[in-house]
Amino acid sequence: PTTGVLYKEDNYIIMTTVDKEKYKCLLPLIASGNEEEEKDYKGPTPGELLEPLFKQSSCSYRIESYWTYEVCHGKHIRQYHEEKETGQKINIQEYYLGNMIMKNPLSEPEESQELSCGYDLLLSLTQIPTKNIEGQMTPYYPVELGNGTPCSLRQNLPRSSTVMYICHPEAKHEILSVAEVTTCEYEVVILTPLLCNHPKYRFRASPVNDIFCQSLPGSPLKPHNLEQLEKQQEMLKMPFRRVKEEEMPSTKEEKFSSIHKPVAVGSHQLLTVGTTHISKLTDEQLIKEFLSGSYCFHGGVGWWKYEFCYGKYVHQYHEDKESGKTSVVVGTWSKEEHIEWSRKNAARTFYLREDGTQTVRMVSHFYGNGDVCDLTDKPRQVTVKLKCKESDSPHAVTIYMLEPHSCQYILGVESPVICKILDTADEYGLLSVPS
Repeated sequence: PTTGVLYKEDNYIIMTTVDKEKYKCLLPLIASGNEEEEKDYKGPTPGELLEPLFKQSSCSYRIESYWTYEVCHGKHIRQYHEEKETGQKINIQEYYLGNMIMKNPLSEPEESQELSCGYDLLLSLTQIPTKNIEGQMTPYYPVELGNGTPCSLRQNLPRSSTVMYICHPEAKHEILSVAEVTTCEYEVVILTPLLCNHPKYRFRASPVNDIFCQSLPGSPLKPHNLEQLEKQQEMLKMPFRRVKEEEMPSTKEEKFSSIHKPVAVGSHQLLTVGTTHISKLTDEQLIKEFLSGSYCFHGGVGWWKYEFCYGKYVHQYHEDKESGKTSVVVGTWSKEEHIEWSRKNAARTFYLREDGTQTVRMVSHFYGNGDVCDLTDKPRQVTVKLKCKESDSPHAVTIYMLEPHSCQYILGVESPVICKILDTADEYGLLSVPS
């Protein structure tokens, strides 16, 4: 290669093979331009970048099988479970895992700014903390919250939490994880695009640089053993050579690449939490397969993932390398049961267009007769809400699950694909292929 930023003429080692062939190998310089960019950065501090999130009083939620976690940025973290009792009374079990501590509410803006500036200064003088997320050491900006609900296991000391904000360009301030690191002390990881403007918090894939080797006078261009190895590998491939990929008929596995798992920080592909992208299918094929139930949508973040097969079932599952797959049937389809349900509930909701005509905004379908629930001794059931959602990616699907009452669920499924079939909904909300 030509010498330049990565390769310097004097940065090399001489390698000698077993056959006494000699090669001069140029080593890449590990340092890249990132350090320079970080040194020259004069923009807003991480605290200032996150300020809009704290000022607009927005909250993020994470729904797990029993608990729901609520992070109201710059205010509090709450863990709660809602249950409807007889007579429609709602019983809430809740704990505050931490609150922002302010000395005097009247001086709140200035004081929080001082705290933030002081912390930013401290971070600029010390090493930025990192956390191992999916095998990648990821920088984060910590915000400490204390004064939570007293903890009986620790002499009624208040619960406390550290909220770790990490950069994710496509995130919408989702809660990636909640962990109890020691009794009544928690760590909450939040994905936010706001920090990505700061070079020290950006996603960075570990660089892979080539090592170039040049033969020295008296040595062949390639070592003899390497030539032999390459020939053997080529011979092994020959009998098994297959048709080129583009000539092969597309199989079901190729139809989508699921990227609903929690982000793999540092990978080359930036992941969108909770979505699946579909390719290699035309809209018409996709709609036919989706409506026949042979093409299923997968989604969800956290411990549980969800599988939705239209007109068939809704499953909740968890995959583990050691114990395999745990699956729960949340609901199964019965056209008769759904029609009965739709007579008492709105199967279609509409919105009014500017020209005065109505268009279907969402359809709701009932899937009952799931696995029996330990808490209620009744079968699980789910209402699936299919919504139109415009997106830059025409085949993106977002799936989320809510549990307003024990073992009674709402599954939200949003996609531009659904936009194309909503207007075919009949009085029971049943969909068909557009004519």
